[in-house]
Formats: sequence, structure tokens, C-alpha cells
Amino acid sequence: MDAVDIIAGLDIGTTKIGCFIAEVNEAQEIKIIGVGTAPSEGLRYGIVVDSEKTVRSIRQAVEKAEEMADVQVDMVYAGIAGDHIRSINGRGVVAISGEDNEVSEEDVRRVIEAARAVALPLDREVIHILPQEFIVDDQRGIRDPVGMAGVRLEAEVHIVTGAIASAQNIYRCIEKAGYSTASLVLEPLASSYSVLSEDEKELGVILVDIGGGTSDIALFYEGCIRHTAVVALGGRNVTNDLAIMLRTPIESAERLKIDHGHALHCEGDKEMVVEVPGVNGRPSRRISRGLLVDIIQPRMVEILTIIYEEIKKSTYVNLMTTGLVLTGGASLLPGTMELAEEIFNMPVKIGHPTGFTGMIAEAGTPQCATGVGLIQYALKHRGEEGPDYSKEKKSFSSLYEKFKQLFDRKL
Repeated sequence: MDAVDIIAGLDIGTTKIGCFIAEVNEAQEIKIIGVGTAPSEGLRYGIVVDSEKTVRSIRQAVEKAEEMADVQVDMVYAGIAGDHIRSINGRGVVAISGEDNEVSEEDVRRVIEAARAVALPLDREVIHILPQEFIVDDQRGIRDPVGMAGVRLEAEVHIVTGAIASAQNIYRCIEKAGYSTASLVLEPLASSYSVLSEDEKELGVILVDIGGGTSDIALFYEGCIRHTAVVALGGRNVTNDLAIMLRTPIESAERLKIDHGHALHCEGDKEMVVEVPGVNGRPSRRISRGLLVDIIQPRMVEILTIIYEEIKKSTYVNLMTTGLVLTGGASLLPGTMELAEEIFNMPVKIGHPTGFTGMIAEAGTPQCATGVGLIQYALKHRGEEGPDYSKEKKSFSSLYEKFKQLFDRKL
């Protein structure tokens, strides 16, 4: 690395796109020097639905961050989410080939590749292979097997997959905006780098990142990721409910949620009065804050209950000693932490990004967890090859050819 290196993280969300630029010195210390955000108008539930609008939003966010940081970036680490994300646990086994039966780096690479060999539909691609533990001749719980002696090496891994088309659309939008993609990173994995401590990951913790369009889930135990999932509900659903029920524009509903919203009823709700703007020049109305909470609370209960049902699918749910960490913009809605404690029946806290200096006020809020985490992920994993979504290697034409060959064989 140079004396000062530059890393850029791009959080591509349903409601906003954020770019975070950091300086990294020789001591591997991160200093955030630029933050830029732009409304996300071309995505729905983490999936690109309008390429031109997405490109424009990406360009605006990156240019704002570049102007603030007074640097130019060419490459970004981008977050990926959406309800097309699926994950499975896999296992690989190889014979140890090193001298004196000693496990080498090449053996580790081969066993992870062996674990990668799972049957996937033609329209899906592996995004991450995350090692959980290694086993050398029935000796379990090994974090780093290099240098150990044995005959057989096994690896248990967590495999995260996504739709090729969805990942490729993100890649192409970034490319059209004028930047290259170093890697696509699962957003809850990125967030974990900025809001979770090593102790939490070791003892067992649930991370829930409630964004605008999706809620991203990750379970950690004994230092590694055990379960991931994405629920296609988020803060935007609350805003839409308010807009429909109160007959007010989306922007006004969002402002009402931020200024007066609450996930639980509290004293004085019925007496407090808020003003609701009308649509297209129609007169505004005055309602009690209690009515606002009557609309918000059922949706928040639904979102957290669905998240809880998803978490219960994991066999590790009873090992989450530390509890639940909420992050993401929607976690800032007052009362969300208390409501989550009731539903999950475990300790809950709001996660704020840490581990950096510089623009702490701008980047230290829960909605910045993914963007800051992308930089921290990049610092640790730079140089590792991820899925290649370039047009030459992952084009829609090649996908079409695969389907055509399969169809021809069936005929």
C-alpha cells in the first residue's frame, strides 16, 4: 500500500444511494473524508427497475463524496441486497497434499473450491463463500488449518448466492456511471464489519439492518457467519402506509414518520396534534399523533415478526447469547428497539458504525452502517477475487445459451 490509500464504498439502497470515501494509512487506520448521498429512484426492494435513474443516482452520490473529499475515485466496493439473495451451508473434503501431510494454503483453497461445488439453478451465481470452520482428521473447530498435520481436510462454509441478472444490473449501472466494481458485497456482511465487535460474533449475535426496501439478516456464532436472509420489507412500507391512510404525498408521509412517528404508543399521543399536508393543493388536516402510531405500529410489528420467523429457521437461534443489534435507517424510528425486545424476547441495541476517524458525525449513524462496513470489508479482503460480472464472462447471451443447450438436450 501507498502511504495513503483511497477506498470507496457504495451503498445501493432502495431509498438512497450513499458513497463513502476513506483514506487508509500505513497503520491500516480508516479516516472517512467524503460522504455523498442521493435519492434512489431506480431500485425496488434492492433490485434495479430503472437503469437510467439508478445510473444518475450513483453518479450524483459519488460526485458529492468526491467533491467533499477532493479526490477522484475509479473503483468502488458495492453492496448488494434484495429478496433474490439466498444462502445455504455447504461442506468440502480434500486430501492434504502438502509435504509431511502438512496443510498448505493451496489445500485450503482446494477445500473451499470443493465446498463451492453445489448444484445451483442456471440463473444464480455464488457471491460469497464464507468459511465457518475447518476439520482436520475429525478434529473440529479449527479457524486456520495452515501448518497442521493430517490426512483429510474438511471445510464447512456458508454460501451466499444471488440472481445473475440482478447482480449484473448493479454492475452495469456502476459501469455506466463511470466507475468500476472491485467487488459486490452482501450488505449485512458489510454492516457487520462496522457495528459488531469480535466478542459479539464469538458469543452469538443477530444483526438486522432495516433499510428502506429490505431488511437484511445475519447470524454470527463462534466468530463466523451462520445464517443470512433478506426480507422484502423496510421503512418505505411504513411510509407508504402513512401516505395511503392519511392521503398525503410520499415526501410528506416520510417527514411525518421522521418528525412525529413512533413504533409504540406513549403518554400524550392522543392529545398531541400534527398537521398532515394534502395532495396537489388540497387543504391540510390536523390529526392526533395517536392516529399516526395506530398506522405505524402494526406495520412495524409485521416487519419484526417476519424477521423473527426467518431467524427461527436457523438452528443457531438459541445460541444468540448477546442478543440483537438493529441498524439501518428504519431502526432510528423511536420505539423500534423496545418493540423488538418484546417480539424477540432478547436484549436489543441500536448499532452505530465504529472503527474510523474523520467525519464521525456524518458517517456514524445507523443508516451509514453498510457504507462504512464496505470500506472495512475492502481493507481486509482486497485482492480476493469475487464473482466476475463482466460482459465477456457473464453476459445475458451466455445465460441464454445455457438455457438453449438444456432445452435442446431435453428435445
